[in-house]
Amino acid sequence: MAVSSFSFSSATLSKRLNLPLKPSCSTCSGPTIIASSKDASVDEERSGNCKRRSLLIGVGASSLLPTKLLLAQEKPPNYDEFVDSEDGYSYYYPSDWIEFDFRGHDSAFKDRYLQLQNVRLSFIPTAKTDIHDMGPIEKVVANLVRHVYSTPTQVPDVFDMQERTTDGKNYYTFEYTLTSPNFSRAAFATIAVGNGRYYTLIVGANERRWRRVRNQLKVVADSFKVLDICCKT
Repeated sequence: MAVSSFSFSSATLSKRLNLPLKPSCSTCSGPTIIASSKDASVDEERSGNCKRRSLLIGVGASSLLPTKLLLAQEKPPNYDEFVDSEDGYSYYYPSDWIEFDFRGHDSAFKDRYLQLQNVRLSFIPTAKTDIHDMGPIEKVVANLVRHVYSTPTQVPDVFDMQERTTDGKNYYTFEYTLTSPNFSRAAFATIAVGNGRYYTLIVGANERRWRRVRNQLKVVADSFKVLDICCKT
C-alpha cells in the first residue's frame, strides 16, 4: 500500500483539519501545528495483507523536497537495522552512524562527526494497550511538544502529524522544531504502545541541516516497529 502525506502551511487545510495556522508571533505559549494527515487505509493494514507498511516521506514546511515513497519490503541501502527482541522493538539507522550511550534511553546511534544528528529510543511502563488509548493525535502531539519535549525558553512548532498501522500496531509520527534564542533543533518522533510499554523514538538534527537530512531521517522514524515479546520459559 502506498501512502503519500503532504505538509504545508495552508489556510484551507488548517480550516479543514480544525488546526491553527502558524502565527508570525514567536512568543506564543503553545505549539504551532501546521498540518495533520491520517492513513485512510488503516483497515487494510489490520487485515494483514501487507507485511510491512510503505515508508512515508512527507513534504515538510521547512523542507521543500519532493515527496518520495519507499515501497521496498526489505531494509533500504545504506541503513542498518537495530533489533532488540528482549525489549520488543526495532528500527533502521544510517549505516555510518555509531552506537552511543544516551542517558535515560534504551538505545541510541549518532553521526560520527555531528553528534546532534542522532536517533534514540526510550520506553516507560503503561497500562494502555494502544497508542489511540492515549488520545487523538492532535492532542497527544501538542501535549508532548509543549510539556515534555520543550523547555520554558524554547518555542515549539509542529509541522506534520501522521498515523500508520504496521502489522496490526498503531503509530503516531510527527515532525517538530524547538527554537531557542541561540539554537534550533528539528526532529521526527514516533510513538507507540505495546508489551505494556509506551515507546518513543526521536531522530533529529540541527535545524540548519534539516533540509539536507530530513528525508534520510524520516526513513528512520517510519521504520520503527514494536515487536511482540515472547514469554520466557
